[in-house]
Amino acid sequence: MRRYCFALDLQDDPAAIARYKAHHQQVPAAIEDSIREAGIQVMDIYLTGNRLFMIMEVGEEFSFERKAEMDAANQQVQAWEKLMGGFQKSLAWAAPGEKWVRMEQIFSLGK
Repeated sequence: MRRYCFALDLQDDPAAIARYKAHHQQVPAAIEDSIREAGIQVMDIYLTGNRLFMIMEVGEEFSFERKAEMDAANQQVQAWEKLMGGFQKSLAWAAPGEKWVRMEQIFSLGK
């Protein structure tokens, strides 16, 4: 299993952050299904202030390219991404159009 970690900011608005959190307490089944179908076995999102941190653990069959293709073809995922995009703010160093920025692992106690 491989692990990837990502960061993203939310708009710095406590009411909007509360709504974003509420949406993530009721993620539609179609969105969860699309995540699993892509080979993502674990996805956890953490929040501090307006900064989000996401951990993904994926199986060997997972590829970012395949996930992007699947998402582009899924109207429910596109609607979810549009809704969530209204709360999100790209990091200053993100590439144009990039939301979640992949993080570099710099330490592991297990290594």
